[in-house]
Amino acid sequence: MAPWRDCQAWQDAGLVLSTTSNEACKIFDATLTQYTTWTNDASLGGIEGSLSKLEAADPNFTMGHVIANGLNLIGTGSSVRLDRKLDDAIKKMSALAQSQPLTEREKLHVSAVELFANGELPKACDTWDQILHNHPTDLLAIKFAHDTYFYLGRQAQMRDSVARVYPHWTHDIPLSSYVKGIYSFGLMETNFFDRAEKLAYEALAINQTDAWSVHTIAHVNEMKADLKSGLAFMKQTENNWKGSDMLACHNYWHWALYFIEQGDYEAALTVYDAHIAPRCQSSGTMLDIVDNCSMLYRLQLEGVKVGDRWKGVNQLTQKHALDHILVFNDAHILMASLGAKDQKTTHELLTTLQELVRAPGEDYELNLSLRVGLPLLKAFVEFENGNCDKAVELLYPIRYQLVEIGGSNAQRDVFAQLLIHAALNCKSKANQKLARCLLIEREELRPNAPMTERLMRKATAVHALG
Repeated sequence: MAPWRDCQAWQDAGLVLSTTSNEACKIFDATLTQYTTWTNDASLGGIEGSLSKLEAADPNFTMGHVIANGLNLIGTGSSVRLDRKLDDAIKKMSALAQSQPLTEREKLHVSAVELFANGELPKACDTWDQILHNHPTDLLAIKFAHDTYFYLGRQAQMRDSVARVYPHWTHDIPLSSYVKGIYSFGLMETNFFDRAEKLAYEALAINQTDAWSVHTIAHVNEMKADLKSGLAFMKQTENNWKGSDMLACHNYWHWALYFIEQGDYEAALTVYDAHIAPRCQSSGTMLDIVDNCSMLYRLQLEGVKVGDRWKGVNQLTQKHALDHILVFNDAHILMASLGAKDQKTTHELLTTLQELVRAPGEDYELNLSLRVGLPLLKAFVEFENGNCDKAVELLYPIRYQLVEIGGSNAQRDVFAQLLIHAALNCKSKANQKLARCLLIEREELRPNAPMTERLMRKATAVHALG
């Protein structure tokens, strides 16, 4: 790893930081590196310790406040609506920016974080892209835009935002190989599988511990239902990526998905119990939480008894039931409260969201909740209550809008699975027929997937009974 960049090094890179503190510049670089590599550096006290050091080095360093607030927001575990401390931090950043002679790039960074804090996610992305038009090697803008486009389900924009700057990332620029991995993910999500895989392997040839590039390849194998390659790859590379503590849980989740697809539920539960659940309980991050919820829900759809595992997850998700930061998060939090039979939390989640969408203002996700989020959440509840026809009635009309709630194609597949299971269990012959149609479609897009074959056998049995 190259030494952390000081004031002069940032200036030489065309990315001036408005501080006279070399220490602040170096810690900014260290924080950005940890964010990009998905790895907390224990020698610095991780990202949390780095942010404390950053503030101590120069309390008035505006870009220090930008990265601190941006990372807090991008974690989607807190919002200015519910977290007074975060709200104060955003206001402090804005006041500092007003009082200092910043570069235009820095002013735009402040503006983008303010927009995100206000729930105006698309405008925040526009602002980060505006930065990148003039500063294509601004990695903070690349990462914040990439992650936010991901939350918005804007897959082409997520890809193209990086495509526009990719040629500028020569090998001598710090962290350039990680930009290959970031770009590869956008390519994969837009079905450029061969190009995505090539870039991810190029990145891994430079740095085999690049967990995000591993993650791209895990997705490619998932999308192709290539279980043999997927299982072999995760096993062979595990020691390289398991130290990336911010992404390891998610990569183990991908590993377990192959087992579920295969019908090897015991193996999936073994990965869950050994890696996914402990890492989630330790980190409490939203990424790890949604992985836990999704894993248990998929197993449950397959008829697997998951025992009291929902209770541990629900203890974490209860704290976020009133957040309503992302529709995607709400759906997973609801899976946990339903799984744990926690009717109080389920009721609170739905009623507080219904209240908020009455006056959504500029909040993108609240506006989305009205069109897509509430029907999705209600479909989960109806399915849980055995009202499968009602669940299909709610879910089928919005199936092509679900991309807007964000997450990856692999993550959102849980909603496609829910729709198929609901349709299979309907009393209505029309919905039973719909289930078969959806399975034919699934087989066409992911040929030879064992889960599809299992569900097709079930659909055939239902049809025979009819």
